[in-house]
Amino acid sequence: MNAVKRLLWWILAGSVGGINRGRILEELFQTPHNANELSKVLDLDYKTIRHHLQVLEKNRLATSTGSGYGKIYFPSDMLEEHVELFKEIWEQIGKKQIK
Repeated sequence: MNAVKRLLWWILAGSVGGINRGRILEELFQTPHNANELSKVLDLDYKTIRHHLQVLEKNRLATSTGSGYGKIYFPSDMLEEHVELFKEIWEQIGKKQIK
């Protein structure tokens, strides 16, 4: 198993909040958003979104541009290169757990 696949398994399935992080990444693949927009689209608390975005950026799965309230988030180049791994894992664990 390659390093990116191990990272995705840990971020999405092996840690608390993985489902929300998967939902955030799924949304970012559709449209770049700031934290407030993600909060509204995903119906999650703003502080929860900010926490998960920090985890995703720290692990090089998301990237951002801008600053402050207008900071926009995108999938990272690394994640875009391995989008098929994300989709494979997300299909196995993510969508099944969203109610």
